[in-house]
Amino acid sequence: MEKKVRLRFAPSPTGALHIGGVRTALFNYLFAKKHNGDFILRIEDTDQNRYVEGAEKYIIESLKWCNINFDEGVGIGGDFAPYRQSERKKIYKKYADKLLKENFAYYAFDTSEELEKMRADLRKAKVKTPQYNGITRLNMRNSLTLSADEVKKLLDNNVPYVIRIKIPRNEKVKIYDIIRGWVEFHSSKLDDKVIFKSDGMPTYHLANVVDDHLMKISHVIRGEEWLPSLPTHKLLYQYLGWEKDMPEFAHLPLLLKPNGKGKLSKRDGDKMGFPVFPLRWEDPKTKEISSGYKEDGYFSDAFVNMLAFLGWNPGTTKELFSMEELIKEFSLERVGKSGSKFDHKKAEWFNQNYLKRKSNEELTNLFQVILKEKNHNFSDEYVSKVCNSMKDRAVFIKDFWEQASYFFKSPTKYDKKVIKKKWKKETPEILNELKIKVQKIENFNKMEIEKVFKNFLEEKNLKMGQLLNVFRLALTGLSFGPSIFEICELIKKEEVINRIEKSIEIIKKKLIKKFFEKNVIFF
Repeated sequence: MEKKVRLRFAPSPTGALHIGGVRTALFNYLFAKKHNGDFILRIEDTDQNRYVEGAEKYIIESLKWCNINFDEGVGIGGDFAPYRQSERKKIYKKYADKLLKENFAYYAFDTSEELEKMRADLRKAKVKTPQYNGITRLNMRNSLTLSADEVKKLLDNNVPYVIRIKIPRNEKVKIYDIIRGWVEFHSSKLDDKVIFKSDGMPTYHLANVVDDHLMKISHVIRGEEWLPSLPTHKLLYQYLGWEKDMPEFAHLPLLLKPNGKGKLSKRDGDKMGFPVFPLRWEDPKTKEISSGYKEDGYFSDAFVNMLAFLGWNPGTTKELFSMEELIKEFSLERVGKSGSKFDHKKAEWFNQNYLKRKSNEELTNLFQVILKEKNHNFSDEYVSKVCNSMKDRAVFIKDFWEQASYFFKSPTKYDKKVIKKKWKKETPEILNELKIKVQKIENFNKMEIEKVFKNFLEEKNLKMGQLLNVFRLALTGLSFGPSIFEICELIKKEEVINRIEKSIEIIKKKLIKKFFEKNVIFF
């Protein structure tokens, strides 16, 4: 009988969820759903010293915003509950004891000072990576060098200890990785990692192996940073007698800085002005606030689509995928081995394309929220027309206001570059003449307005560039935007007339003021 596909995302609640973590969750989810499997959320909180208040809730809310829905896990339960490792504390001790009993692990009583001396001595001996391993353990204070009576006495006296896995001295550990193929490690380069602490808590290495086995996880998809731990985990499966049921592994490439040099960090986002977290995060200790993709105006489906392409490609030129399409097309075989450079401009491109695909009704509902916050009350019909006019230019919903507030209020500021370059001595007179022509238009629509405008140019022997820019300036205050004739139709004739008159008055005053400031005469 074929093994049921079951995958888990197992973050630690040590802070905000990085977008690299969201991508790991997404790839697990896509693989699980493609194979009609289960996706599980497990919280790996074995390191209580690094626990951050609110981080678990943040993780769950981030996944929810991304529509990465889990079938079992924290908050919803399941057949393999509990799903927090801190609540599974009693489970792990018996497996640590089994490893001790069968001589695959040992007690170590070394103090932090003793460990530091060992590492310092190794560094003096020119050892590049000092480790507690098959050689150094023979000179340390552990159950391999102490007598059984000494060990018992130390345990009875509650002397702090850890349990370490006993890595073999001279073995090759070979494991197949779905993304990387066969990977091989030599045990002489591995250290005897701590798998259990005297406070009764396991470390990540033992806990995740035990939990993956008990929860019947079929595939482990995780970040490349866990690749060095793979041989230790393989040996734990072997020593616990679970090698036949060991999950298949796939280690995802790193998310790299935009320049490709090093792992993407929060500092990179702060420096270049983009988020590295899905949602806004406030550090409970420092109160430092980090921006999030949601709050910056990204659509969740655009964010997910962008993440999917960081390391994976469909093998075609298509880039825009719904979640359902991603599930259908996703495969680990099309995930690359090398790191993926993060391009925040590409993230904006995805959002822009998703905005274009949304209906005017949906855009109107979203934009009306911003308008109401700014105390503007316009009909859905009017706002929908504005959205339709602007949707090919906007990246975010907020751009409708930032780039086109003139649809809702008369401008009070005018582009200085256009004034300097295009506003001539005769401009007010020409605009006033155009105003009279506009006033006479009975059927006030963009086609009729454009016709009158072009006839006026011909009549005055003017080129398009001589008048179009100052006409746009008068109505919007800007040098760019959608068709000026479409703007006229939307804001209506009376407003067009008012804005022409107002712009002439304001710009005249500014130019006069500027003239006197430049030509001050002192008596």
